[in-house]
Amino acid sequence: MLRMRTTVRRWGATVAGALLAVTTAGLSTAPGAQAASLTEVTSFGSNPGNLKMFRYVPDGLPAGRPLVVAMHGCTQSAAAFDAETGWTKWADQWGFALLLPQQQSLNNSSSCFNWFETGDTARGSGEALSIKQMVDRMKTDVGSSASQVYATGLSAGGAMTTTMLAAYPDVFAGGAVVAGLPYRCATTVAAAYSCMSPGTNLTAAQWGDKVRAANPGYTGPWPKVSIWQGSSDTTVVPMNMTEVAEQWTNTHGADMTADVSDTVGGYPHKVYNNASGTPVVETFSITGMQHGQPVDPGAGAQQCGTAGAYILDVNLCASYEIGKFWGITDSGGGEETSATLPSVGAQDGYVKADASGGGAVVGTLESTSGLALGRGTDGLHNRSVLSFDTSTVPDGATIIRAYVTVAYASASGNPWASPAGNRLVADVRNGCFGAACTTAADDWAAAATASDVAAIDRFTSGTKASSDFSAAGLSAVSRTGTTQVRLRFEQNPTATNYVFIKPAAEATLHVEWTP
Repeated sequence: MLRMRTTVRRWGATVAGALLAVTTAGLSTAPGAQAASLTEVTSFGSNPGNLKMFRYVPDGLPAGRPLVVAMHGCTQSAAAFDAETGWTKWADQWGFALLLPQQQSLNNSSSCFNWFETGDTARGSGEALSIKQMVDRMKTDVGSSASQVYATGLSAGGAMTTTMLAAYPDVFAGGAVVAGLPYRCATTVAAAYSCMSPGTNLTAAQWGDKVRAANPGYTGPWPKVSIWQGSSDTTVVPMNMTEVAEQWTNTHGADMTADVSDTVGGYPHKVYNNASGTPVVETFSITGMQHGQPVDPGAGAQQCGTAGAYILDVNLCASYEIGKFWGITDSGGGEETSATLPSVGAQDGYVKADASGGGAVVGTLESTSGLALGRGTDGLHNRSVLSFDTSTVPDGATIIRAYVTVAYASASGNPWASPAGNRLVADVRNGCFGAACTTAADDWAAAATASDVAAIDRFTSGTKASSDFSAAGLSAVSRTGTTQVRLRFEQNPTATNYVFIKPAAEATLHVEWTP
């Protein structure tokens, strides 16, 4: 919940609520910061919103690096939101400056940003202008890149994120809204509570109009937006993820039909592209998570954060994924590199065999129907092999993530339900399954370097990404030549139930690594 403004400064009435009751840390240093500390900046313009400014700048950071503005939730502080959410780790590792605005209790009894007050959410006034002035100070002092400024926040901070993106789209290249709300969902205290729960349902065009009205005549470019929501959040209900997505897809001129629908860390993830095919909005629905920021404590390449009240360990680091979506993960030392590789069509194919694997033969419908999976009308069972040239992955690189994406061609029945709970799984071979890389009968039973490394949920159109490869699957990816992926149903369907997928460039292998 969000505590509304205590009108000590301008309005004069107190409205109670409760959000993010966390212990506030001291403000002189950033817990867990590496080679730098959190410091306060006491002069950054007229500051009409009466906010405080804190920043974390890695030692030796050169000019021209990105800037991330991270906004805390109610009763939190800058020092309770920097290292806990992982942002200081990535500032050190990727090389960017971190700006943390802080609310004061004189403005709001629970230190919430006042996302529901029109005077604080309009361009050129109130808290929105104060934060813009902080950004300007960072550009002057640190030399932050004017084209790589990003905003993110949790709950009230997430609602303030949509404010900054709408009020200053010429300043921010991207944003990330965590358990937040659409811009101008509320302009009164009563409406703010209603927005949080049960939520406000407007059309995508109505939401988009609110953003466009913030800057009449502005036509873009618009910030790209990552949206995060717990499916069990009863404070800011999950409906708000949909409304925020509608607002920003409409602003970008995109629709609400996802261009990518997959899972990341086991959680549903969708990506929406604009007319040029560029990803502009993504959503993460964190199954079972309540109100808070997702973290994954640990020292791993994708891990971050410290679990606590409303900083929730769900084995997925939101700040890591957000940085990837923004494209700032290659900013500094320990940079991450990735490649999305199309399948080598000349080596793709499928093999069919009886239930025991006997009598395997190469399928013949690839050119007309695609690659078969499941049980065909002839009673034989089909497995498909996709071949990828992974030699672009450097020798010695540490592969930290991989998944395969396939495209639907046609189907008969539902092999995922024959028998119930059937799984379409992926085996990986470092090199080629059979004696040759081209499809042959021996691909059916050839040993895999790693078996059942990922699964692909049922889909009936478009594309579908597998779950992330297991550790064994990552180790099986070749750095020097060919990597093959064999797709098969875990159990042989009990009747005719099959799906055809498209070969060649319609199938891809995505690989991410660090040197």
